[in-house]
Amino acid sequence: MEGLQRDRLFVALTRPQMFAGVTYSYFVINFVVAAELFLLFRSIWVIVPALLLHGLGVLLCLNEPRSIDLWLTRASKCGRVRNHGLWRCNSYRP
Repeated sequence: MEGLQRDRLFVALTRPQMFAGVTYSYFVINFVVAAELFLLFRSIWVIVPALLLHGLGVLLCLNEPRSIDLWLTRASKCGRVRNHGLWRCNSYRP
């Protein structure tokens, strides 16, 4: 055996849906945050934080494209338990 080989078609089919270098869910969240900031401040300068957040997302997706989706899953499924300060750990909620 020469080593592990990657098939381009398999890698493309298992990759999450991407848009402009980030996952689609991150792009939608970034767009909603930028739209809310624009509605609050009524200034075009809210594009600057949106572009900075997008750049951060691109850097996160370079190594692992699912890193943002994994974080979203962890944040939604694994909240802080009442005794987190005592035991310094979390658990999944039933």
